[in-house]
Amino acid sequence: MASNKNQKISMAASAIAMRGVRLFLTAGRRGPAGAPEDARRISPHRPRRTKPIIPVNKLQMSVVEILLKSTRFTKSELEALFVMYRRLVTAGQAAAPATVIGQPVPKVDGIDQNTFRDVMHNTFDLVTEDVILDRVWLTWERGANGGEGALKFEAWARGLSKLLRGSDEERRAHCFAVYDLNADGYITRDEMFTLLKNSLLKQPGDEDPDEGVRDLVELVLKKMDVDKDGKVSVEDYKEAVEQEPLLLEAFGQCLPSKRQAATFLKNLTTKQ
Repeated sequence: MASNKNQKISMAASAIAMRGVRLFLTAGRRGPAGAPEDARRISPHRPRRTKPIIPVNKLQMSVVEILLKSTRFTKSELEALFVMYRRLVTAGQAAAPATVIGQPVPKVDGIDQNTFRDVMHNTFDLVTEDVILDRVWLTWERGANGGEGALKFEAWARGLSKLLRGSDEERRAHCFAVYDLNADGYITRDEMFTLLKNSLLKQPGDEDPDEGVRDLVELVLKKMDVDKDGKVSVEDYKEAVEQEPLLLEAFGQCLPSKRQAATFLKNLTTKQ
């Protein structure tokens, strides 16, 4: 019963979050005159609403100036990303389940992990294993928060800049951080096995279905372990990817496809 309830909550959260993104990316901004009739109707029993439903914490110019220097977004793109960010936060808050005693949980002022996973999967087409999506979430830069808690707007914008317009070095660093499960600076055999375990189709009758994964790990090591020490260092990874770019996501997709990135950026800039 608990599992079914959690599944329904997750599905509801996904639907709400994605609806907000789709509305933003596929529809122009409407002023008061273009709002639906129901939104303009005021109940005679309630005072006139003076604030919009979606939180509109203003994007401070000081934040814009910082992000203009630390990202590859323009001012108008940052403003559009902020509108999306607030909608995602609001959607996540609306989908948050009640506590055991029926009281609402404290609202998280940021993008929570469930919303983040939904955006990565549905908006950026990261059709990948859960372990990869979890690692993308954990390695997303959060500044003073040390990789914990919800994503604030500044971290959201910097992360998207790397994913969508990052340099080759930034993209390599992102992928390596995702694959380096214990953050020790190496991708080991055990980490490769964990990352690749679910990527092979298990054949009926296989006595040891993991044997194929072990064979694949050894093949990848031959390609990427440049100094032959049995593990892939940052330097090994960089050299291997420079020689064969397809090895960039050898252990699982953790970057949006070029098509998805281009579509997102085009829709973002045309809805100003």
